[in-house]
Amino acid sequence: MPLWMYPLAIACGNCFILKPSERDPSSTLLIAELLHEAGLPKGVLNVVHGDKVAVDALIEAPEVKALSFVGSTPIAEYIYKEGAARGKRVQALGGAKNHAVLMPDADLDNAVSALMGAAYGSCGERCMAISVAVCVGDQIADALVAKLVPHIQSLKIGAGTTCGLDMGPLVTGQHRDKVSGYIADGVESGATLVVDGRDLQVAGHEQGFFMGGCLFDRVTPQMRIYKEEIFGPVLCIVRVDSLEQAMQLINDHEYGNGT
Repeated sequence: MPLWMYPLAIACGNCFILKPSERDPSSTLLIAELLHEAGLPKGVLNVVHGDKVAVDALIEAPEVKALSFVGSTPIAEYIYKEGAARGKRVQALGGAKNHAVLMPDADLDNAVSALMGAAYGSCGERCMAISVAVCVGDQIADALVAKLVPHIQSLKIGAGTTCGLDMGPLVTGQHRDKVSGYIADGVESGATLVVDGRDLQVAGHEQGFFMGGCLFDRVTPQMRIYKEEIFGPVLCIVRVDSLEQAMQLINDHEYGNGT
């Protein structure tokens, strides 16, 4: 159940059950503690832990009148189907593949600054991360890649308890390996891996789930790294000849829900 939904739900007069991801529940618990310290009555915000068993319990509970979810598309479809079958109101938001279009006259310094935050902030592990930069013309694409490379290579990466960093670790070792698999697939498919962050090691945290920023150029719509949500610190450059082609590319994408 998405963390950011509870203020609206409570303000509208509802009690809220928040089930954080079982992989990273700590921030949710801290927020709940702060709200109780601030005077929120007991029972208004409730935190439930667990995996699919907890999800199914919330779906099946007659006391729960509405469900809200953000996550992978298969799970979103499952929650929507099961919740709707029980007459519940359901908001189920799935995968994303968000694009940024760069025209030939784009302000490159501004574009690079925006892309660094949008593509690599939170290690790219957020639903509105920009994971595709669509460049209209080779000239702007070449210039963008040249400017991005030093910024990506200078990202400060380390343990999340350290101040002054640009990125921390990925959420789990399993997910880091999944992202690495996407990168290997992109190389095999013929995309140009301009910056490869897979071999990053953080001193004192050699067993951590770290990955440096990665940059692909000359990605095509037929490639898996373009079609699917990677959910990691990977930015893909796609080259087109016109704004019309760029917009059509986005409109044709199954997950192209943000530009």
